[in-house]
Formats: sequence, C-alpha cells, structure tokens
Amino acid sequence: MDKRDRIRGAMIGCAAGDALGYPVEVLSEAAIVERYGLRGITDYDLDENGTAHFTADTQLMLLSANGILYAHTRGALRGIMAPVYTYFRHFYMDWYQLQTEKRPRRARCGWINAYPALSTKRALSPTVMKVAASEKFGSMDEPINDSKGSACLLRAVPIGLSYSRDPAYILDLGANTAALTHGNEVAWMASGALALIISLIIHTELPITEAVNKTLSALYEAFPDSRKAVNELSSTIHSAMSLATSASSDLDAIHALGKGWVADEALAIGILCALRHENDIAGAMTFAANHGGDSNNTAAIAGTLVGARIGFNAIPDRFVDRLELVDVILELADDVTTDCPMYDWGPRNPVWEHKYIYSDYAYWRRRTPEATEAKENVENEDKQTD
Repeated sequence: MDKRDRIRGAMIGCAAGDALGYPVEVLSEAAIVERYGLRGITDYDLDENGTAHFTADTQLMLLSANGILYAHTRGALRGIMAPVYTYFRHFYMDWYQLQTEKRPRRARCGWINAYPALSTKRALSPTVMKVAASEKFGSMDEPINDSKGSACLLRAVPIGLSYSRDPAYILDLGANTAALTHGNEVAWMASGALALIISLIIHTELPITEAVNKTLSALYEAFPDSRKAVNELSSTIHSAMSLATSASSDLDAIHALGKGWVADEALAIGILCALRHENDIAGAMTFAANHGGDSNNTAAIAGTLVGARIGFNAIPDRFVDRLELVDVILELADDVTTDCPMYDWGPRNPVWEHKYIYSDYAYWRRRTPEATEAKENVENEDKQTD
C-alpha cells in the first residue's frame, strides 16, 4: 500500500465518519435505537438526492489541507513562509463569512470554498463561530477562551498527512492550530496528538497502538511545561487503550470515557473504536457513531485512523460513492500527497497555480477550455510517476 492510498483513506475516512455520525449527533441512545433499530445507524442517512452530508468540522478540515498547500506553495515560489497555522486564520475567516453572509460571493481564500457544500451551515461550533465573529484568533501565548471542546480536532488531520520528519513540529503545529479557537491546554495537546498519531500511521506504517504510544511519549518531550495537561490527556488515552482489549461492551466502554464533547474524550473514543476495529472501517465508524454524545467527531476520528491504516481502496464503496464532494476530497488528498510541484525557477503548472496561488480553480476550470487539458496533462504525469 502506498502513501497516496493511505492519505486518501484518511481523508475519506474522516469525511465518511463525520457524515455517518452527523444525523445522530444530538440524539440520545434510546432515540437512535428508535429511529434506526437495535444496531443503530449503520449506513448513511441520505438526502433526497441520495447524498451523505458532512458537517462544519470536515469543512474546516478540508480548508486546513488547502491552507497547508497554499503556505507550501508560497514558500516554494517566494522563498518565505510564515508559520503554517497563521494562514489558517484567513481560510477560517473566509469560511465564516461565507457561512454568515446572506448573499453568496466568490471566496477569497481556498479553491474548495467555491463549492456550496463548504459554506452550507451544518452543526456549527458555537466556540468557533464566536471566535470568528470577533475577528480575533487565539494563540498558545494568548488563549482566546478556556474551551476544551472537540470541534478543534479534525483541523489537525491534514497536519498528520502532510508532515513526517519532526514529531515536535507536528505536535506544536497541531496544538497551535487548535489554539486559534480553543484556549484550553488539554484541547491543544489532543489536537497535536491526533496529528502525530496520523503521521506515524501514514508515513511509518505503524499499527495504531504503537502510533498512540509513541505519540504519548513525544508529548512529554515536546511540552515539558504543560505536564498537567499532558498527564490528563495521557490518562484518558491509556483508559481507552485498556478498554479496547477489555470484555466491556462497546457502549459501556464509550460510557467509561465520556460523551466526546471535549477534545480528550473525543480523541479517546475515536482511538478506542479504531483499536477494536483496526481493519474494519465500517465497524469502527458505526461503533463510534452510536452513542449519545459527539457522534460525528468520534466517528470521524475513528474513520481517519482506520482509513489511514487500511487505505482508500479497502473502504467499502457504500461509504465512498454517496459521500458529497468525494471527487474534490480525493483531488485534495492527491495534492497533499504530491505537495507543491513548482519552484521559482521551474516550469509553470496552471492547475496548481489556480488552486494554490489564485484560489480560483473551480471557476477557472469551468470557464477556460484549456483547463481540462491542463488537468489531464498533470494527471498523466502523476500516473507515470506512481
């Protein structure tokens, strides 16, 4: 299995888990059983067009991936690049404005923002919306609030997909990304931990258990001044790992960890479900979705971890074919895999330029005849180097 398949698997697993858990996020366990039967929700709850929708958490995850590639392209062509998380602020503000403006307009940041599914209001985080409305984002040096909510987590997924060499850098970038909207140290640690776990699964092909153990050790080294927060997160994650091999029922195991509304609990539940179903993404996501808590985030985390482990080609078609924007997600995943192909002295790549310099790719592709030809040429070059 190659890296491209793992990255595709992680991104589709994330969006698929989010879409599976979205319809039951606000339901009690009794209400889930009443609506979907004793097994709970096991397949997408489709709209009238046969499409499964994801939430704002996946919207922001995709924008984070777009933001990383924008930053890398700027660095490759200009030779300068600010810390990656600082670019996210512009992408998140653009997303917020598209969410709140009455009249849709052309997005300024991120080519994927041109798609209506990225600006449709779905399970919006009050914390994220409040921070964006203030137009002032937080940092680890100046926390914006004391929120520990789980809505910060999925934005760390593309960090784990994009970086592999320096665990401390990955942890720090994940933590700083969470700190933009969430001010609690435990939320920062959980976000950084998710990024590094994903990176270790993708780039070193570690099993999930080993990736988690290495990440917990790295947290203590990377954040020596945050030992209390790291201890709190580590304790919750160790409980999840113990429960994964226990005789407890699925629901009892989740109940022992919490509901997932806060970041450490959501990460722990996602890890628990992924460990119990390490080679079965349907089982992991279903397990993670059917509880009376933050079902979409826990199922998305489980889907990400197992998707990274088994790869895109092993994900059942029913979770791929009916997922909204699946082709866009796969295209973005492939861009994450290749990263910026241009340098300041190298040949032009029109497709990449319109995605990650001008951010008008969706419009350019529709109105420019040579756009399709340019995209096909790039795809053919990629196939030759696979």
